[in-house]
Amino acid sequence: MARATTVQRIRRQAGEAVFLRVAGPDGPRNRARIHTAPGPRWFAPDRPVRRVHGDASMFVGGLAALLLQSLHPLAMAAVAAHSGYRGDPWGRLQRTSTFLAVTTFGTSSDAEAAVARVREVHARVRGRTPDGIPYRADDPELLTWVHVAEADCFLRAHQRYGRRPLDPAGCDAYLADTARVARALGADRPPESVQELAARMARYRPGLRPTAASRDTARFLLTDPPLPGAARLPYALLAAAAVDLLPPWAKSAEAPAAARIPPFAARAGGQAVTRAIRWALPPAPPPPPPGRGRASQYSSSG
Repeated sequence: MARATTVQRIRRQAGEAVFLRVAGPDGPRNRARIHTAPGPRWFAPDRPVRRVHGDASMFVGGLAALLLQSLHPLAMAAVAAHSGYRGDPWGRLQRTSTFLAVTTFGTSSDAEAAVARVREVHARVRGRTPDGIPYRADDPELLTWVHVAEADCFLRAHQRYGRRPLDPAGCDAYLADTARVARALGADRPPESVQELAARMARYRPGLRPTAASRDTARFLLTDPPLPGAARLPYALLAAAAVDLLPPWAKSAEAPAAARIPPFAARAGGQAVTRAIRWALPPAPPPPPPGRGRASQYSSSG
């Protein structure tokens, strides 16, 4: 009994530490509202987007997505100039994770409000790259790239590290789900199948390249994160798994040597870390009972 109590205490403390980092001090309150507030949702309880975005594999997929996104010079310039990721990296992570949770699990009204807030921020972000090329965060082409990189990495991570990987039809359905959110944000014809995702990625590929800013970001994310000593080894395993998840051309473009280890070691580490996170994090609160707004407004056309 004493041993069980000790294990439970360790599990609770570890889960609270991870959740605080990802969701922030308002995380518990936000989580309760997202999952239990009555009202229709964009996605039904059985939709693939809920399975993917609720899994611990998102820790690997999210880091991989940031690395992949940074290879677009305009996207990287906007992030470097406007996101404040160095000064407040955890705040940026918390805002992103909350947005994903609200649009995936929250009520339709909360999802719409979250999208409106992001669009308002994007409308104010303007600038030029060091080469003088203008950019704006609400450019549909740039929004689509950010979405494509996220969808690709989230799905890859889930298929490799998720508790219940999707079948081919489920992978297409996941992309159709995420396209609904991307369209709401202003993306241009986001892909709705694995085939469309591969074609869109190939279209972006010629314009992707490492820059001084993307290499600096990779070093910050992979080898110099703002973490206490006890968390550095698990994070190093997570980082190696994220690098291994990238396409070969992206993997060699900017990842520091310290984050490149043999694939079998990266995948073993990724499995160990995602299982540990899954074990530590508490389950989501139950949704509202039938008759109190559990019905979905899901529409593949958005």
